[in-house]
Amino acid sequence: MKVLYTGSFDPITAGHMDIINRISRNFEEVVVTVFNNIEKKYWFSIEERCEMVRQATKHLHNVSVDFTEGLVVEYCEKNNINMIVRGLRAVSDYEYELAISSINKHLNRNLETIFLVASPEYSFLSSSMVKDVAEHGGAFEDLVPAYVAQEIYKKLGRK
Repeated sequence: MKVLYTGSFDPITAGHMDIINRISRNFEEVVVTVFNNIEKKYWFSIEERCEMVRQATKHLHNVSVDFTEGLVVEYCEKNNINMIVRGLRAVSDYEYELAISSINKHLNRNLETIFLVASPEYSFLSSSMVKDVAEHGGAFEDLVPAYVAQEIYKKLGRK
């Protein structure tokens, strides 16, 4: 079965990678799709984010990376995907993700969403937190894949 894991991945974190690694062990094909959320300001372009996800997942042979704008439902219909996996860190994530999965189900009755609870060591982690820590000179390297840490340093003009 083919599943979709979506996010803005600005940048991809160790928490995202935990979810991707776990679903790649349980599904035949995982499509990680980078979406733009019009409510967010991005550090990295969609192309840069896709490359970071590609680099982070290159060891997973059943994972592919794509990007799109528009509705997740439309992407799933075009790519013959009937299952979305979403990670949950806290109750607040559940409320947001439940609303999104409900509208997706309304738009496509065949589309299912599975919620995967974050591993405890990543339950606090978000891309926003990584950027905040990095901007303020804190240690963030263990919160992202190595390639991503290098890209963050470049973005901040540091080595």
